[in-house]
Amino acid sequence: MIVDCHTHIFPERVREDRESFCRKDRGFSLIYQASNSKMASVEDLIESMDHSGVHQSVVCGFSWSDPTLLSLHNEYLMESAIRYPDRIIVFIGLSFSNPEWSWRELEKRVKEGAKGVGEIAFYDRPLSLEEIGRMKPVLKKMEEERIPIILHTNELIGHSYPGKGKTPLERFYEFVLSFPELPVLFAHWGGGLPFYELMPEVSRAFRHVYYDTAASPYLYSNKIYKVVRDMVGVEKILFGSDYPLISPDRYFKELEGSGLSETDREKILGENFLSFMGWRKKFASE
Repeated sequence: MIVDCHTHIFPERVREDRESFCRKDRGFSLIYQASNSKMASVEDLIESMDHSGVHQSVVCGFSWSDPTLLSLHNEYLMESAIRYPDRIIVFIGLSFSNPEWSWRELEKRVKEGAKGVGEIAFYDRPLSLEEIGRMKPVLKKMEEERIPIILHTNELIGHSYPGKGKTPLERFYEFVLSFPELPVLFAHWGGGLPFYELMPEVSRAFRHVYYDTAASPYLYSNKIYKVVRDMVGVEKILFGSDYPLISPDRYFKELEGSGLSETDREKILGENFLSFMGWRKKFASE
């Protein structure tokens, strides 16, 4: 079973009137002000999944600064899961600037069937220690209930591109230290964080940390699959396409040419996601 752990879909209102939403949110404008920046509907995603042989996809929205827009987007994600219950897994957006609203939204959406939180991103500013502190009650609740989170990370050197954040990698290390039992998926190969797992204390702290492959063809050669496998273990790598940015087929070709065994490729494409979600024991018992 192939699971894409990182995709994005948008409500029709946002897709049809991107200029208006660009004026409402600076982070959104940084990425989507260009008319050729891709936005997809759930129907587009399902069509792509059928074409590529993807069985299930995690759908994320956008990290809006306004809770009203987060709620609008979360509602669309939940409606999509109702329409395609066997294909769609919902991760909702929360506001690190508004923990009270985030607490209520998390409770509401988990009751409705949401399975996680993310992709939480900070495109127009770095993530601060103050924000992590303010969100501590919400994140502790997630940690207690094993509700996973996807965090946007990226490399801090190299070419520039829309959405390249400036949060220092040590901030994400501090995040993990603050919530050591929280399942964390660092997007985009963790921006280089796997290298630091060669340090024993980081490896111990990162026992519930995983990394996804989102946007990999735009960032790295396919050597990264074997390199990260050797540094952290293949079990910590999850296939994520960042659809509609890149189609899943491109990742499949890269994986085939990566030098990884078929067993390793199968783990990345689906099996490791079950471990990240805490579902492996459930599926084994069934």
